Amino acid sequence: MNDGLVLIALESSGLETDAVLRDKDTFADVVAGATNEQTSVGRKPLTSVTVTVDDTNDRVALEAADVTWTAPTGNAVGAVVICYDPDTTSGTDADLIPLTKHDISWTPDGNNFSLSIADFCRISSTA
Repeated sequence: MNDGLVLIALESSGLETDAVLRDKDTFADVVAGATNEQTSVGRKPLTSVTVTVDDTNDRVALEAADVTWTAPTGNAVGAVVICYDPDTTSGTDADLIPLTKHDISWTPDGNNFSLSIADFCRISSTA
């Protein structure tokens, strides 16, 4: 299997609202409007993804190893999106399924930057 999770930075300029972005079904849809990918920092595959079942609180938490960019440059970042990639070897943006979006404020200035990916998704049920 060649699937995985990928973290993609979005430029702060032109970033659409959550109300608009939540209706986008693929990453190709995300960048089809005013929202732009911040391409100079590059996409980052998530590694060491763990799932923790919490029976006490009736929820499941997903975490991953921290992501680090070395000497990044380019336009300011306003958010990152985590997508499911069903084919990491030859998929396209139309194949990427956005799972979560996280607001950040970061201007890549050549200094290394690390982002903690702890508890990026928490799933619970009231049933």
